Amino acid sequence: MKKYLLIILAIVLSSTMGFAQNPLAEKYNIMPWPKAIKELQSKFVIDSSLTISVGVKKSDRVHYAATQFLRRLTLRTGTFLEEGFPLENNKGMIQIHFDEVSKLDIKNDESYTINVQSSSIKISAKTDVGAIRGLATLLQLIDCNSTEYFIPGVAISDAPRFVWRGLMIDVSRHFQPINVLKRHLDAMASMKLNVFHWHLTDDQGIRFESKTYPKLHELASDGLFYTHEQIKDVVAYADRLGIRVIPEIDVPGHATAFLTAYPELGSKDDYDYSIERFSGVFDPTLNPTKDITYTFLENLFAELTPLFPDEYFHIGGDENEGKHWDENKDIAKFKKKHGLKTNHDLQTFFNVKLENILKKQGKKLMGWDEIMTPDMPTTAVIHSWRGENEGLSKGGTLIEAAKKGYQTVLSNGFYIDRMQSVDYHYSIEPIGDVVLTDKERDRILGGEATMWSELVTSITIDSRIWPRTAAIAERFWSDKNINNLDNMRKRLAVVSHQLEELGISHIKNRSVILRGMTNNQEISSLLVLSNICEPLEIYARNKDGMEYKTFSPFNLFADACVADALDAWYFKKATANFIASGTSEVVLNDLKKWSENHNAFSQLQQNPKISSLEPLSKNLSLVSQLLQDAIRKKKISKENVQIIKNTLILLREPVVDVELVITPSLNELVNYCETNYLNR
Repeated sequence: MKKYLLIILAIVLSSTMGFAQNPLAEKYNIMPWPKAIKELQSKFVIDSSLTISVGVKKSDRVHYAATQFLRRLTLRTGTFLEEGFPLENNKGMIQIHFDEVSKLDIKNDESYTINVQSSSIKISAKTDVGAIRGLATLLQLIDCNSTEYFIPGVAISDAPRFVWRGLMIDVSRHFQPINVLKRHLDAMASMKLNVFHWHLTDDQGIRFESKTYPKLHELASDGLFYTHEQIKDVVAYADRLGIRVIPEIDVPGHATAFLTAYPELGSKDDYDYSIERFSGVFDPTLNPTKDITYTFLENLFAELTPLFPDEYFHIGGDENEGKHWDENKDIAKFKKKHGLKTNHDLQTFFNVKLENILKKQGKKLMGWDEIMTPDMPTTAVIHSWRGENEGLSKGGTLIEAAKKGYQTVLSNGFYIDRMQSVDYHYSIEPIGDVVLTDKERDRILGGEATMWSELVTSITIDSRIWPRTAAIAERFWSDKNINNLDNMRKRLAVVSHQLEELGISHIKNRSVILRGMTNNQEISSLLVLSNICEPLEIYARNKDGMEYKTFSPFNLFADACVADALDAWYFKKATANFIASGTSEVVLNDLKKWSENHNAFSQLQQNPKISSLEPLSKNLSLVSQLLQDAIRKKKISKENVQIIKNTLILLREPVVDVELVITPSLNELVNYCETNYLNR
């Protein structure tokens, strides 16, 4: 812990951008960072007399949020409350006032103010959702000294930058139980996210009960699906948290599971449709030239739309390569008859039909950006996911859609399943410096982090979503100038533990996986390695979607590792500090730890899950020992320099779907030693 404090101090002293955005960001660990905050000459002490009251308006959302606030406050502070909540006909020490109960939609007002005085705290908002956003911020302000817990005196005025701030969870590739979804909804609310995008169908399964077409859940779900009552329960739970639920039924592509149940809807006759077990893009596609296809979808949507009160309904529409369309002579004749020159034209024909079907149900069609074609009505909502790196400067299809008159939502740059660093995602500016008219800007609703589930189960999904999505939530809520990476990391480290307090298992399940790998042996040596290794990025782990299947093991070393190996980040900072100033304490402590770690690793009873890590552990130990000796003695031989460099070549190679991410820092150290300590 001492070394981390030294590094954080160095970061704070060297960072100017953090102070430029707001000096208080170094003092308070609020995320997302509020629109305006100033300190007051007061301090609200938390003791057993604390109470909460709500103004004359009543709201189940506020009542629930207030009781949960008190529960988390008592757990964090150890305070035994005498009364707490609710107070009838009396003002509490924490007073909540709002003007109206929200109808959850894109026009909802989520602004709030907080005023913390010595004897009272006031949260004011136009809506009940704004009030619960204020409570989420207040919880993050709880602090302590050696004698008391308190909330510092501050005045906050806050409102979101974007109206659509979402998380998409794919439950088709790997089913996620209700309790898993609910804990992520809790975490979303704590980070002020307000849209849960529920990806319910794909080639690997249909995840809802259908009373109209029961073969869908009987033949295409492996028995893993949500009943109508469970769907209603999740929607109601989300609503209580101020979160809208957008379902996605992905058509016409990604349709293998649909066609497993109802092959007559397919574009290829006499095809052996069965639930797909691999990942990737597959050929089975609904036939858009058959009347029965639209009858099926109209009846299915009529059954499902009442379960989801939100006005938006996502139809997917992505990654249809049209292979089965090209192989069907009847489809070719249909295209010619209707003047449809390409498969994109045919899919637009299909999408327009679906838009009319959904309009009858009072819904707005939303789809991935492939649906944006010249003939697609601008009443559709474009969900932008393509265009590598364009989100940084050009905005990709997001800006194109807004300029063409579509409402649009961004996910390009926020694919959290790609296992890229939090720094990468946090650096994505949704709009960039593009000049837009007011109307064009209003069409950009916001963004969503996307959690595709090819490589996750309920044990690992928390560590793939959190804590990175908390930083993404700040991109969607806070001003674009709140963008300092070091300050974000400082605050995120605190928020990460608050998410665990809330029930997210991203920290503890690492040990669960490692204990399973070792058959309940001592896991300290594997923990050390996992803190400097990261899973391979951008689908390199599952090349072409053909390495892992639905029931492959997802409790391996790569599943215990996360996208932001914490010790690697600290070591990078410590290495830079050592090279700049000569301060070696932190670097030497890390090198000592890694040099000795292989001895503990060697004590483990080996098995196939861990023995493949042996060369990594051994080579890391060798390099660390030689570098430690060189820095301590300020002396290194040519032979040892070459040994280190040769070993680093081996350490750069991926092993068991992970990479050792401290190798650049180790390389900097050996180069420094070669330049400064050789032959002394």
